[in-house]
Amino acid sequence: MSSQDFLRRMPKTGYEFSRSYRIAQRFHIDFVLLFLLLGIATFGMIVLYSASSSSILALQKQGSFFAIAFCAMFVIAQVPVDFMRRAAPWMYALGVVLLLLVLVVGIGAKGAQRWLGVGGIRFQPSEIMKLAMPITIAAFLSRQYLPPRLLHIVITLALIAVPTALIIKQPDLGTAILVLVSGMVVLFYAGLQWWYIGAAVAIGGASLWPIWHYMMHDYQQKRVLMLFDPESDPLGAGWNIIQSKTAIGSGGIYGKGWLEGTQSRLDFLPEGHTDFIIAVMSEEFGLIGVILLILAYILVIARGMYIAINAQDNFGRLLAASISTTFFVYVFVNMGMVAGMLPVVGVPLPFISQGGTAIVALMSGFGILMAIATEPKRVMNPQK
Repeated sequence: MSSQDFLRRMPKTGYEFSRSYRIAQRFHIDFVLLFLLLGIATFGMIVLYSASSSSILALQKQGSFFAIAFCAMFVIAQVPVDFMRRAAPWMYALGVVLLLLVLVVGIGAKGAQRWLGVGGIRFQPSEIMKLAMPITIAAFLSRQYLPPRLLHIVITLALIAVPTALIIKQPDLGTAILVLVSGMVVLFYAGLQWWYIGAAVAIGGASLWPIWHYMMHDYQQKRVLMLFDPESDPLGAGWNIIQSKTAIGSGGIYGKGWLEGTQSRLDFLPEGHTDFIIAVMSEEFGLIGVILLILAYILVIARGMYIAINAQDNFGRLLAASISTTFFVYVFVNMGMVAGMLPVVGVPLPFISQGGTAIVALMSGFGILMAIATEPKRVMNPQK
């Protein structure tokens, strides 16, 4: 190509970039985030097809969830960030009321009461709290002078404790951890002083004994014990961890190939299409496949933190950082428990595990990130 041709193409390329930018701003779309999420979701459908024993029905169901989730993401991305800030108290109150209703009229399954039914549709109010919590804490702290004072820290902890306790009561320890984290990371990013963090760690350590004896159920205690010695009950509580480790190890570096995994397709691996789906993926795609997935997750988290850094005020910064960090915790906890490094707490692998409400809640969080990323520029308040 001659230099003249190159020069003739430059204005067109610049125009196309400018046009794409205007489209992104108008419809509040972050194309980098969108392409990453579409890539992970597509790969998740491929893995799920194998993990569900080539079930077309499971694939159609997951596809429907993704369609609803992406629609929710686009709709929420259109919501003004300032409206989210003003609506935060009402979202929090609605979430707490729904969690109370779960304890009274909730639908139970497998020994847990976590769902509400409306018109034949079941949903988990705790998933709503995953969004309501960081929005509420970010809205509250962004109105204060930062770093937060002791009174504001106490109020924040109270706001976090109420829904967390209600979710633990269901019981749903995995979701309770995520809701707790989504609120605590906002407090951390608000500039929490290190001696407060040290005091919290000390109090948490001192609370382990009473939590173990008076708050944890027998099956939860057994999950913790199986973390250290799963072979002590190889046909019972330790079965999942043993089989997941076997699947991960048998995949090697390159994997056995798609649809060729034995642990899942011969039903040795329980919950292979939900919480333990990465064991299926490891067996079929090997270490290379896992590394590529982790890289994709890292890019999503990095993009989220980039949006947080470039947000226009404290509310946007705190909220975007919380959503990005909570997403990291999702990935870390799931991979940790499947690899036998953390207790099994029932946290799905984002966009890979089969699920409904969880996928919609996650994608809604990324809709909030897009709203923050494409928020119209305004004159900054010097105090923000």
